[in-house]
Amino acid sequence: MSAVAPVGILGGSFDPVHHAHLAVARTAQAALGLARILWIPGGTPPHRAAPLASAAQRQAMLERALAGEPRWIVDTHELHKTTPCYTVETLAALRADPRRGLGAATPLVLLIGADQFAHLSAWHRWKDLLALAHLAVFTRPGWAVAEVADAAVRAEFAARRDAPDGAWRARAAGAIVPVDMAPLDISSTAIRTRIAAGDTPRGLLPDAVLDYIAREGLYAKGN
Repeated sequence: MSAVAPVGILGGSFDPVHHAHLAVARTAQAALGLARILWIPGGTPPHRAAPLASAAQRQAMLERALAGEPRWIVDTHELHKTTPCYTVETLAALRADPRRGLGAATPLVLLIGADQFAHLSAWHRWKDLLALAHLAVFTRPGWAVAEVADAAVRAEFAARRDAPDGAWRARAAGAIVPVDMAPLDISSTAIRTRIAAGDTPRGLLPDAVLDYIAREGLYAKGN
């Protein structure tokens, strides 16, 4: 068992952050025993449209959502970059930066959904991810790796699979750990659509975030 507690990495656009994001973090904290979670709002995404909210607005929403959770930290490494942000490069930079106190021995755990895992082979230098971090894959009950079409990803899963309380904790990187979690039917896209239609999606995201969105006029039709 490593003497260093693992640190979670949770990336995304967070445009806006909502309760499904928070549920993933809480589940990860409990199932994996994470010392802390670094929330990394993305900068310039390589394969999707840019977020509608500005970098400063997405950071402000995250800070409101994470208030009261001292082990959850907004990390702005990607946020203001104007070149495409790749996860493998972000992980390498986080490990190399002494200000973050991670170093080579700290187990890092990249938190991703089963839908992201299914397309892992499309990620930039995807096999190098496992030299830098473990992958915690959040799956619905009954999920099977056979649902992943890519044979290379299935092979990596078979070779690297471990349990949430398994031996991966003694290593800095390299395991794939499935974590069961009942899915929440919440998405940032649906929230933005409801706001643009004049609806108030209360209950789908923290009230402090919703109040900020209203004050800023974010996602409203015409903005």
